[in-house]
Amino acid sequence: MWRNIASNAFTFLLVGLFLLGGVILWGRAEYTGQGPLAEAICLQVERGSNMRRVSRNLEEKGAISSGAIFRMGSDYEEKTSQLKAGSFLVEPGTSMQDIVDIVTRGGASTCGTEVVYRIGVNRVSVQVRELDPATNRFVERAEFVVGEEDAPAAYTEKKAEPDTRFRIAMAEGVTSWQVVDALRNIDVLEGDVAEVPPEGALAPDSYEVRPGDVRGEILANMQEAQEILLTAAWQSRDEDLPIESPEELLILASIIEKETGVAEERGQVASVFVNRLNQGMRLQTDPTVIYGITKGQGVLGRGLRRSELRAATPWNTYVIEGLPPTPIANPGRASLMAAAQPEDTEFIFFVADGTGGHAFAETLAEHNENVARWRQIEAERGSEAAGNASTGGN
Repeated sequence: MWRNIASNAFTFLLVGLFLLGGVILWGRAEYTGQGPLAEAICLQVERGSNMRRVSRNLEEKGAISSGAIFRMGSDYEEKTSQLKAGSFLVEPGTSMQDIVDIVTRGGASTCGTEVVYRIGVNRVSVQVRELDPATNRFVERAEFVVGEEDAPAAYTEKKAEPDTRFRIAMAEGVTSWQVVDALRNIDVLEGDVAEVPPEGALAPDSYEVRPGDVRGEILANMQEAQEILLTAAWQSRDEDLPIESPEELLILASIIEKETGVAEERGQVASVFVNRLNQGMRLQTDPTVIYGITKGQGVLGRGLRRSELRAATPWNTYVIEGLPPTPIANPGRASLMAAAQPEDTEFIFFVADGTGGHAFAETLAEHNENVARWRQIEAERGSEAAGNASTGGN
């Protein structure tokens, strides 16, 4: 009898172990397999939350099949204590394992509300936008120009929410003074700026920031980024450039940056200035004259006068030989590389062509034809504007 009991017990044990193994395999498949989420969601994890609350939220949104398996998998991978606050984009079909990785990995949030401070050449604007998980596109909620418009209620409300992200987008071609002035007007930042960084020393880019970040530290990050870009450009420069130092390369890149907003033209614009330097010609570029007037502190806001083109300033390349003493703006990576590796052309002239780009020429005769064509375009546009104004007044 005891032999039968022992045999039956052993059989039950084997069956139990088999069933337990099956449950474990099933649970693992559920944890690592494709999830049930049909449409992308923005998962918000509040500060002080825990995996139980997160799993409950995910179950309500239909993103996971079992909160218990989600928590056990997180515990098994020893990630439960690594939960991060933020707003995270969860794509359709994301597995529980991948969701655990998303909410414990750290770093910037990937969805939710974002406040973008755009430092442009002509203005500083603030945009409040939210990522629509279904389309993976941002939807604008508010926008205003700093110093010209009052901040809307949406900005005040959203910047106070704990999961809102903040970013500074610095455009190519802005001056160091403009960057400092903009940072001083960003109300989520702290600290004063003792002095404006040298012109050209800041890298145009997108910078993630947080409320309470110190302005001086942000500027230091921008300077470090520009040093890296300048070093890379200098090390990859063409050997026969008429440029003797990284500082001169930075100056040339800043002029290229201010002369064209067309990416495809940068190499050609660079070739014009390099050809002029090689031939001992003056650069004769308007942006340098403008910098000599404004010193980078704002926008001139009008055309140059003939007297200003003739005025002797260290930056007036109609008067001085070679490069000006400093950069005239903060160039981006593309302009730095264009200065380091200009296109191989014979161009020594260029003028606007009416499309937003420029017409290039190798001879003065060709250039004069291009100038005449541009003057005609200007005259036609002036006539159209006058006609439109006249029509609008009727």
